Amino acid sequence: MEQMKKNFGFGCMRLPMADGEVDYDEMERMVDLFLEKGFTYFDTAHGYLGGKSEIALRECLVKRYPRESYILTDKLTNFFFDRQEEIRPFFESQLAACSVDYFDFYLMHAQSEENFAKFKRCRAYETALELKAEGKIRHFGISFHDKADVLERILEEYPQIEVVQIQFNYLDYNDTAVQSGACYDVCRRYGKPVIVMEPCKGGSLVRLPEDADVVLKALDSGSNASYAIRYAAGFDGIMMVLSGMSSLEQMKDNLSFMEDFTPLSETELAAVKRVRAILHSKNMIPCTACRYCTEGCPMSISIPDLFACLNAKKTFHDWNADYYYNNVYTVNNGKASDCIRCGKCEKDCPQHLEIRRLLEEAAEELEKK
Repeated sequence: MEQMKKNFGFGCMRLPMADGEVDYDEMERMVDLFLEKGFTYFDTAHGYLGGKSEIALRECLVKRYPRESYILTDKLTNFFFDRQEEIRPFFESQLAACSVDYFDFYLMHAQSEENFAKFKRCRAYETALELKAEGKIRHFGISFHDKADVLERILEEYPQIEVVQIQFNYLDYNDTAVQSGACYDVCRRYGKPVIVMEPCKGGSLVRLPEDADVVLKALDSGSNASYAIRYAAGFDGIMMVLSGMSSLEQMKDNLSFMEDFTPLSETELAAVKRVRAILHSKNMIPCTACRYCTEGCPMSISIPDLFACLNAKKTFHDWNADYYYNNVYTVNNGKASDCIRCGKCEKDCPQHLEIRRLLEEAAEELEKK
């Protein structure tokens, strides 16, 4: 596998939006700056932004730059197939959506014990490896959301896996549910390069509560995002750190410290550890707003938005949370109290959150008379 020139990638799950559509003008500016600074890695999936992410990359990147000037990663997601015969047509539709002849990387998306069983049943790994032999995939890998022992089992069964994408950030490193550190150790033991997703934990490590924020501000040397991304990028074996940037301003900030990357200093690491301890003491809901939980919710509950409201009210003492709960997020969607406890959301949650219990907590806090 070729050596990446720079280990920072453009994650396209969160893009600049205007009136519910991707803002192509802003995205073109972001793509132009990203490539101008020597960065080349773009990551998408068909489900991102309801299919709009792949199309946006086609319009803002593929149509405007020669194919050899960028690296494009896409994914096979369990929502879009139920039989092996459906995988190839879906893959071809992704190539067409992006208007490319091949993907540089193609990942088996959101692998967990349950998803892996489905992928095995449908021979998804074997199909992807056939596509690689045909030249339609350059590199084959997985993105992973489960415990370290499950990852080890997958790597044992499919040594052809070339790269593993995991959630990895300073808050989750020792988390017993996400097991970022343990999963990273498995990757290193099996010699698999690591792609990092959620280095800022869906923005939670950027929008810090005041007592944590002042710790990083005292360093006077960078943004909150810079410490989170540099923390992840500083580990051995990290091939790429993805950032889901939704504005040119965010991209400029990220490029400013990744263009000439330096790992965190001892002083910066100590500050990050203090922030981690403060956040753990607050019992925030560690939701990254990936929105996998909302796909099949029978009550159309906008779960990540309701959790954001609850975090804002309890952790940040943001009383606007009540307004957003009642006048924005539940106007056309279900309330927390509408949950029928079917449990589908919990099966799809990469963070393994007890969503049903947390919705009860949200209803109790945010639906007070």
